[in-house]
Amino acid sequence: MEQKDFSDELQLVAFALAGEEYAVDIHYVQEIIRFLNITRVPKAPFYVEGVINLRGNVVPVIDLRKRFSQPPRETTERTRIIIVKVKEITVGIIVDGVSEVTRIPSTAVEPPPGLCGSVDLDYIHGVGKLGERLLILVNLEKIIDLAATEEG
Repeated sequence: MEQKDFSDELQLVAFALAGEEYAVDIHYVQEIIRFLNITRVPKAPFYVEGVINLRGNVVPVIDLRKRFSQPPRETTERTRIIIVKVKEITVGIIVDGVSEVTRIPSTAVEPPPGLCGSVDLDYIHGVGKLGERLLILVNLEKIIDLAATEEG
């Protein structure tokens, strides 16, 4: 029996946001939760929705629509918070809905195109081709703005 080599594959959590499909590397994802009540934090950056109490831990939550300069949307039954951990920092990101966990070969990822609509190219690692679908791979370090976090 032939064994499949997963070393050259990316395992991704795909999600919807403003009508497009995005994905993050599953290695960053701790869990996916339903939308919770969020406590606003005064003078937080515009894209930080506030904080949540996640089993006794205070976790900041980023509204990815605001971070990507997309129009706001009401929360629905599909709205989720993806809890990610990047360089010891745990953050929640609000998305319109999580669709699946999938694998794609690393060779199916291309650099971000020169024109990418209203999403800043710094926030994108690349574009993954999954059959006829395209998944925009987000750069979590830039979204969380680790440079600003380390300075502060």
